[in-house]
Amino acid sequence: MNLFPYDSSENILPFDGEVYYFGNIFNEDRSQYFFNRLLNKIHWQNDELIIFSKHITTRRKVAWYADSDFAYTYSNTTKHALSWNNELLELKNIVEKQTHKTFNSCLLNLYHNGTESMSWHCDDEASLGINTSIASLSFGAQRRFSFKHKENKEKRSLILENGSLLLMQGETQTNWLHCLPKMKQITTPRINLTFRTFIP
Repeated sequence: MNLFPYDSSENILPFDGEVYYFGNIFNEDRSQYFFNRLLNKIHWQNDELIIFSKHITTRRKVAWYADSDFAYTYSNTTKHALSWNNELLELKNIVEKQTHKTFNSCLLNLYHNGTESMSWHCDDEASLGINTSIASLSFGAQRRFSFKHKENKEKRSLILENGSLLLMQGETQTNWLHCLPKMKQITTPRINLTFRTFIP
C-alpha cells in the first residue's frame, strides 16, 4: 500500500480510474470557520442502513442536501434532500471552480472520532450515473483514505488534511472501492462533504 503526498496534477490511481488530490484549499482559520458552521447548522442524523436484512443505526451522522427534494437510496434506505444553506452553497461554488465540474447535491458525514469509519464500498448507484465525478471536501481531523482495486486488490492510500479537496472521476467507481479506516488514536471529529451529480 502506497502512502505519500501528491500534487493535484498527478493521478493517485495507477490504472482504471482517476483520483486527484488538491491538498488544502483553505487555510487553518477558514477551515475552522467552516467546520464550526457545518457542525452547528447542518441537520445531522444518525445514518440508518439495512445490511443482510439487519437494520443498523450508525454513530456516524449524515445529511443530504441538493437542488431539489431528491430521494437518494443506498444500503436499502432512502434519504430525501434538504435545501442548500448559505455555507453549503458557498462551498459548492468553491469546489466547482477548483474542479471545473458542476454538482447538484451533497452528502455529508460527521465522524466524531477515529473509531467511526466507513467500510469498503463504491458510489456506483444508478442515480449517480456512469463514470460520475465526486468531489470530497474534508474539515477537522486528518484521516487516512484508501482505495482498493476490485479485481487485483491493489491498494492506494493518502491522508486527507483539514480543508482539503479530493476529486474522484472517470472509471473510479466502476473499478475501485474506497474506505475510511478506523484510526483509534484520533480523538477529534471530522466533517466530510461529497459533492455529487444526482440523476433524478
